[in-house]
Amino acid sequence: MGERIDGERISSDELEKELTLSYLREKYEAGALSPQEVMAIIVERSIADADMNIWITPPTMDAIQPYLDRLTSLSLADAPLWGIPFAIKDNIDLAGIPTTAACAEYAFTPDEDAGVVERLIAAGAIPVGKTNLDQFATGLVGARSPYGDAHNALRPELISGGSSSGSAVSVARGQVVFSLGTDTAGSGRVPAALNRLVGYKSSLGAWPTKGVVPACASLDCVTVFAHSLADALVVDSVVRGVHAEDPWSRNVVRKPAGLPSRVLLPSGELGFYGPYAAEYRAAWLQAVEQVREVSLREGILIEEVDVELFAQAAAILYEGPWVAERWADIGPFIEANPGVAYPVTEKILRSGAAAEYDAASVFIAMHKLQQYKLEARKLLQDAVLVMPTCGGTWTREQVLADPISTNRDMGRYTNHCNLLDLCAVAVPAGDATPETPFGITLFAVAEEEGLICGAAELFIAGAEQDVAKAEVAAGASASASTSEDSATAAQTTLVAVCGLHMRGYPLEKQMQGCGARFIREDESAAKYSLVKLPTSPAKPGMIKQQQGGAAILLEIWEMPLEAFGGFAAAIPAPLGIGKVELRDGTEVPGFVCEAYAAEGAEDVTALRSWRNVVPL
Repeated sequence: MGERIDGERISSDELEKELTLSYLREKYEAGALSPQEVMAIIVERSIADADMNIWITPPTMDAIQPYLDRLTSLSLADAPLWGIPFAIKDNIDLAGIPTTAACAEYAFTPDEDAGVVERLIAAGAIPVGKTNLDQFATGLVGARSPYGDAHNALRPELISGGSSSGSAVSVARGQVVFSLGTDTAGSGRVPAALNRLVGYKSSLGAWPTKGVVPACASLDCVTVFAHSLADALVVDSVVRGVHAEDPWSRNVVRKPAGLPSRVLLPSGELGFYGPYAAEYRAAWLQAVEQVREVSLREGILIEEVDVELFAQAAAILYEGPWVAERWADIGPFIEANPGVAYPVTEKILRSGAAAEYDAASVFIAMHKLQQYKLEARKLLQDAVLVMPTCGGTWTREQVLADPISTNRDMGRYTNHCNLLDLCAVAVPAGDATPETPFGITLFAVAEEEGLICGAAELFIAGAEQDVAKAEVAAGASASASTSEDSATAAQTTLVAVCGLHMRGYPLEKQMQGCGARFIREDESAAKYSLVKLPTSPAKPGMIKQQQGGAAILLEIWEMPLEAFGGFAAAIPAPLGIGKVELRDGTEVPGFVCEAYAAEGAEDVTALRSWRNVVPL
């Protein structure tokens, strides 16, 4: 166990099981926890879960300590991931720690961090270990590793999903706040769905892949698993961007979260599989109803579309010459070390050496895929496609008995994504059966990541409302709950912030000093302009317009009323606290600006968020 600053001991049970960025930052700022304590508990938890085969290089205090020591040179206010523990899939380099790709004979010890890891550490994050994976990132089941098959976080007899198995389970088991995976055909999304997590896959090249053992280098993405989309997007903001030494990286700007004009749903019956196929089908139909309900409420058009295009594109990946790209990278090692790889992995890798995959077949597939990309781009114009992340799951024993067809099923709704240059986010959508999570994935074209974020936030909020309604309908102490909520409402107020008081910015500590806590990301009604005031440091001003205006991205915090008066009184003109209208029509207290300040200020309304005006 670790120790508090005041000398009291803290146990693993006292630390939240569901670790989030906002929770740890709040505790660090208040002095209620130290990173040293958190890391000690993480080591304890990893030892307790040792039989789940989560780690290849497990957390140890000796390995973590240099990163803890480095925090003394960083300011919590200036480092958005200060003291935040994260896990790294063991096909991604961490300097001084072996990269195995789940094959001990292949292992090497890198001198440098992978591009994404380097950026995370610079932002204050602490790498705690390297996680298990389907060997050479070949598989979607999490049962193809000589280090053991990683158990599902909720039901150990079920698969965890792959290939980023250990990364997802480490988050779900409370051993890190977020983890890095990779995604070529769905490995950053399938494990999220099976372990009740968010899995965010940015556009191809938006995150550097320097220092990643390639599966298919032209398609590989580094991804993040977290408990919330908000946490995933903080990670995205830190690691996104061109890397000078990465030939695959490119400049893809994530636009502010917004809503699509259309939501696309598959027409006709979808296929479901595994021992819970019926339950998965029912969960999908329920998710469809939730998507329809929230879309209708927001005025978003629902369209049913034929998804055969996506199935045809998916077939190119593992039934076409792209398997030769994987063989081009790993083949020399397999040829030099026959019989060393996991048997099913070696069989799959060797398929890439088939004589049929000659140069002509590659170009034929490329030309066919280019046509599919054009069709997908037309279909997805200002739209988001919603599909199940998985159509079912399997027990670990079933996968080991039939490793090929079970794995193929797991990629039915994921394999098309990178081939078609789409971005995607996988989000939880309830349980198919108790402790058996179901999830959906939202897809958009590469430059429209803001659409999948906005739509995902909308769906998650709608799903949470449905859960709340169900709990009330069940009659679980409804009257007592109402009284408690009223008491809470009488003691706190929501506050909308749009600038330096947001998470990661210098004045966040003022919010925390007032006892405020972050609630959610949101946006205003489309009635505001945003200006950059000529102050030092620069500050934003939100001004409500009689006509026109845009939706400005906000953060919603909850603050004790006893602190709110003093907080509001200290805000200097031309800023102040007024009523801010949110996109759902409700009003909450928040930062506003007097109209006269627009004269001489830079109009930055088009950027819609202070994070786009003054990036962290």
